[in-house]
Amino acid sequence: MTPAPGRERPVSAVATGRGDDGTTGLLFGGGRVTKDDPRVDAYGTIDEAVAALGMARAALGVTAQDGALHPALGDLAELVLRFQRELFVAASELATNPDAWDRLVDGQTRVSAAMLEGVETVLRETERTITMPREFVVPGETAASAALEVGRTVLRRAERRIVALERTGHVPGEHLLPYVNRLADLLWVLARAAEQAEARTATPSRPGGRSRPGTTQETAVVGGTSS
Repeated sequence: MTPAPGRERPVSAVATGRGDDGTTGLLFGGGRVTKDDPRVDAYGTIDEAVAALGMARAALGVTAQDGALHPALGDLAELVLRFQRELFVAASELATNPDAWDRLVDGQTRVSAAMLEGVETVLRETERTITMPREFVVPGETAASAALEVGRTVLRRAERRIVALERTGHVPGEHLLPYVNRLADLLWVLARAAEQAEARTATPSRPGGRSRPGTTQETAVVGGTSS
């Protein structure tokens, strides 16, 4: 691409200038597509979720440095990192040109059954350790739990984008959509676990409401998507 008059081509491994025309490349030698392509929108939303989970991991790191990290949260940062890395797999699947779907590898560039099962296992195990709120809750009790909630809501948006892609036959594998759905469920549960490990109670959405054991917020319609 020829630089615009009066502009020099950026001298940077990141700012190559190739996307200045509003296009980006897909994986595995696929052709370039516009940056508002539904696939780019979907994997870009996954990228947002990875960043939000990075905020949660950073918050846990600060708490640990301050010596205030509860023992029950000791493995949470590593767990969050695991899911950040797995989301790169989900993004790779979304970013692959259909002509190259046969080159996708389970667990590396395509969400696998084992990845989905892994999320479900952590979800079941974590649910047994927390007290479920009865009603909708307002995020913000701790920095880590709030960041986990941001990750959850961004994943719900990614889920909506993936549903639209699946409707038009642009989702390669059968596990991608269930994985994103289940991981969003898990992030809600992990947020409650982060709060309760710090002896904090989720704030109910109604003034004067009580967070008591009962139906989870994620059982209802959250962020426009049912869990």
